Amino acid sequence: MLVDYDELDRNIYNDELRDFLPKKIFDAHVHLFDKTCMPVGYEFPKKSCFQKFGCKFTNENWQAYMEKLLPKHEVYLNSFGHPELGFDLSNSATYTGKISDNVRNFGMTLVSPKDQIEEIKKRVSDNRLVGYKPYLNFVDWKDKNEVTISDMLPAEQMEYADAKGLAITLHIPRLERLADPLNQKQMVELCHRYPKAKIIFAHIGRAYYLKNIIGNLDGIAACLNAYIDTAMVNHEDVLSYAFDNFPRERILFGSDAPIAFLRGKSVEINNQYAYLMAEDYQIGSAIYDTEKVVRFTSFYYEQLRGIKQAAERTKLSRAEIEGIFFNNAFFLFKDIADKNYGSDKL
Repeated sequence: MLVDYDELDRNIYNDELRDFLPKKIFDAHVHLFDKTCMPVGYEFPKKSCFQKFGCKFTNENWQAYMEKLLPKHEVYLNSFGHPELGFDLSNSATYTGKISDNVRNFGMTLVSPKDQIEEIKKRVSDNRLVGYKPYLNFVDWKDKNEVTISDMLPAEQMEYADAKGLAITLHIPRLERLADPLNQKQMVELCHRYPKAKIIFAHIGRAYYLKNIIGNLDGIAACLNAYIDTAMVNHEDVLSYAFDNFPRERILFGSDAPIAFLRGKSVEINNQYAYLMAEDYQIGSAIYDTEKVVRFTSFYYEQLRGIKQAAERTKLSRAEIEGIFFNNAFFLFKDIADKNYGSDKL
């Protein structure tokens, strides 16, 4: 697999990012999987973004991108598989465990609400994982816009996570995302009911445009076990609001790689968001530069640019920047791993 990287990217890194970024970077939101995770004979659609990466995205692929995109930095990660219906969640957990050492690479199992709790316990413990990631498309008995957080995470799954102090990376459902009143209620209830579990609300609660986030972080900000990750958010106003209205020690950098390695930028349009795309791959609400008028860098670099701009605007200290990019995630996941898989628990 060739890494898509050019002179524009190199100049952005050297001129804008290299000196801003800490030496160590922890990416808390990465999807990694190999062929063993897929059903026999499975083929990605022709316009799936995974066609760009050879219809898989392994740890080796991720490392190759990191060597290009962040050549001067030590990069750590938390990964999970690809949440596609029909994929083998047990094999995905096995692959995640194989590449996770709980020192530099950490991992989670994908979970479906249909999974038996004993199977989830086995996936987590056998592969020494630090938690799990549900996904709304596993709730296949409801219209996707009617799915709730409680549908995605049955009580017995949360009881196990709470007992073990595991982390949950939660991509919340529903059209209004963070602004949805039911989501707001259930997010806080989840944190209160399971105080030992660490709940990471991915994509800042999927708040990709400013109106969606204003006034909607207060509930989870007050929950000591609530975290947010920044995956696929490059909107400097959204990031600035988060930095000013959520405890900075509970904000984690995440990229959503490999989608983040596509060329494009998320933009706000009339209290909506869209992905401006340089490439003809189907992701979310995409608008395509079919005439090739614009030179694009990757979503990954646009995210880093957005964080830099927001950090400058909100006057983050160097320690806070290092926290968001490394310390917050590393010590969160390392603590979970040490408590569950320390030398006396092997």
